[in-house]
Amino acid sequence: MMRLLFVGLGGFVGTVCRFWIADLVSKRDGETFPLGTLVVNAIGCFLAGALFYLLNDRVLTSPTTTAVIFVGLLGGFTTFSAYGLQTFTLLKDGEMFLALVNVLASNIVCVVLVWLGYSLAKVIA
Repeated sequence: MMRLLFVGLGGFVGTVCRFWIADLVSKRDGETFPLGTLVVNAIGCFLAGALFYLLNDRVLTSPTTTAVIFVGLLGGFTTFSAYGLQTFTLLKDGEMFLALVNVLASNIVCVVLVWLGYSLAKVIA
């Protein structure tokens, strides 16, 4: 139960940071292009890579610490970091085909599903 609470707290911190950074960027640069989201995703992916190395390859951490940081903090900050890290892991493991499938499927399927959800809601509502 404590693990769940800590992951939730990490998610709260990540979400607040995401909101703050994206809002700061969009106020500075406008909202014509989603630069705030891109900045958050880039920061999240960088942190995912650095922390993955530091916490898994250099210093072994507990499953709870790993969950708090990756699922909670970075998951609240940006789920794109999970996508980036999982794709990188596939590449690192020599799974080029699976990495390519992940990139193509995640991008194409997710954009199509956003369109489908939007279209369905528009018809129903």
